[in-house]
Amino acid sequence: MANKITKLFNIQYPIIQGGMIWCSGWKLAAAVSNAGGLGLIGAGSMYPEVLREHIQKCKKATDKPFGVNVPMLYPQIEEIMKIIVEEGVKIVFTSAGNPKTWTKHLQENGIKVTHVVSSVKFALKAQEAGVDAVVAEGFEAGGHNGREETTTLTLIPMVRKAIQIPLIAAGGIGTGRGMFATMVLGADGVQVGSRFAATQESSAHENFKKEIVKATEGKTHLTLKEITPVRLLENPFYFKVQKAYENCATVEELKELLGRGRAKKGMFEGDLEEGELEIGQISGIIDEIKPAGQVVQEMIAEYKEAKKEICSSSSKFEF
Repeated sequence: MANKITKLFNIQYPIIQGGMIWCSGWKLAAAVSNAGGLGLIGAGSMYPEVLREHIQKCKKATDKPFGVNVPMLYPQIEEIMKIIVEEGVKIVFTSAGNPKTWTKHLQENGIKVTHVVSSVKFALKAQEAGVDAVVAEGFEAGGHNGREETTTLTLIPMVRKAIQIPLIAAGGIGTGRGMFATMVLGADGVQVGSRFAATQESSAHENFKKEIVKATEGKTHLTLKEITPVRLLENPFYFKVQKAYENCATVEELKELLGRGRAKKGMFEGDLEEGELEIGQISGIIDEIKPAGQVVQEMIAEYKEAKKEICSSSSKFEF
């Protein structure tokens, strides 16, 4: 299944596992890479030396390419980047910051750089910064999101029209048919987060994984846009946030309510009452915690099935 993304990263399938905070440790990254996709270690929830440990363990667990996802607002970003270079990581996905800041430095050290965006405007800025590829993430995605609320099926063709470099679709993708749909619209590959959060190798707490499986349509909401937009699963903390909005809370009051460590409390420690439970809309169709490798293989099988259906003479697609 060779295309621009598989060639760029030297992988078998154009499936990238999202570098999710508190979910994407070395076990998940290695499992996805071993299955033919590209696993990413999520540096956003790791102290520098913890990241180094995860990179070293991942190198022992797979001989396939893997990468690191780095939110550039990270307070110890210089130390993080130094470790990435020292450990010989060859692929970095950056987000939440100006891609010009680190792209050239990373590329000079032999590292492929992909930047995550939520709009055409920022996709163009990333291309101008010289990144090797762009991830365009739609409104459906879990975790931190764009303020524009542009859906993936709208965003992908707009970004495809605007840029020339390889494009990876993200947001609401967790099946082979979803993968096929976004690639028909112009994506060269897909980034999958929520589906991999609910896998056996995910470092998320079992309580959180079970909540993902239990989730149904309409149970996630994009909120806290005045601070940093985040899609949350309904729980007592989420309803506290909604109550604050009903009482016309100021930005400072929202920040005070949010406090620190909410995502860790919910996703990593399993506190379903007071923690943030960051997950995408696709959680509504996730009904089982599976091995990550099985998720990859099922997505590819379903992708091929969808492609075969479209290419056949079935009356379903004749007009």
